[in-house]
Amino acid sequence: MSNFNARLKEAAERVNNGLDALLPRPQGPEARLVEAMRYAAIDGGKRLRPFFTLETGRMFDADETWLLRTGCAIECVHTYSLIHDDLPCMDDDDLRRGRATLHRAFDEATALLAGDALLTLAFELLAEPATHPDPQMRCLLIAGLAKAAGAVGMVAGQVADMAGDEIGSDLIAVTRMNRLKTGALINFSVDAGATIGCASEAERTALTRYAHDVGLAFQMVDDLLDAEGVVRDTGKAVRKDKDRGKVNFVTVLGADATRERVGMLASQAKRHLAQFGPRGRVLHDAVDFIVQRRH
Repeated sequence: MSNFNARLKEAAERVNNGLDALLPRPQGPEARLVEAMRYAAIDGGKRLRPFFTLETGRMFDADETWLLRTGCAIECVHTYSLIHDDLPCMDDDDLRRGRATLHRAFDEATALLAGDALLTLAFELLAEPATHPDPQMRCLLIAGLAKAAGAVGMVAGQVADMAGDEIGSDLIAVTRMNRLKTGALINFSVDAGATIGCASEAERTALTRYAHDVGLAFQMVDDLLDAEGVVRDTGKAVRKDKDRGKVNFVTVLGADATRERVGMLASQAKRHLAQFGPRGRVLHDAVDFIVQRRH
């Protein structure tokens, strides 16, 4: 795993540097807004979603600049979702990534608008020729991210999450919610790398199945950390779902059964990579990282 950890760290540094270069600088009347955008977006998190884009694209020798800009756009969307998720009208959290959430560090209105600005910046980045010289490819990326982030993807999952047990307290309902809220953006992150790399239909199908299983395993581990983790490790509040009456994999299945399903999904995800041989090594190791993480 040492090589994997080095690759993940390298990707995070590249994404941080990329976002620093791509985000506007604080100046003029918009300075406070831009400061808030940069506070939320730079130097935080594992950058796992752009990491998936980078590493999947590398399997097909895709251009690194195209992959990095796409990964930065995805991270802008992910950061916006975290900002809004933390707002008082949503989860009302005080801590994110080990420091004050954006609406606590600034104010609620600024946080809301900073999230909006990061969301729209993502599509601006994808639309620019520097992301890819082929307009059709840029349109494919824009459409894919819009679908993953919107009313049939991440936003739909957030609506279901806010509804609590109104969505149902069975495994099918919880799986659907998390396939949308968490899985949709992870799925696009993998698919974006494959798309930019011009992977074959069969290869993209295998990677879609991989991303589906990885996304569900990621959320199950998140739910286990919420139920059993400590703030020192997670960098955010724990026991939230139980206290707020929300349903998740642990409340539906119990901790032990959830862990069993994580193991099953991890094995499935790795099998989907078999056709890629050594090229899929980093994505293979990413599965172990996800199931073993503590934050």
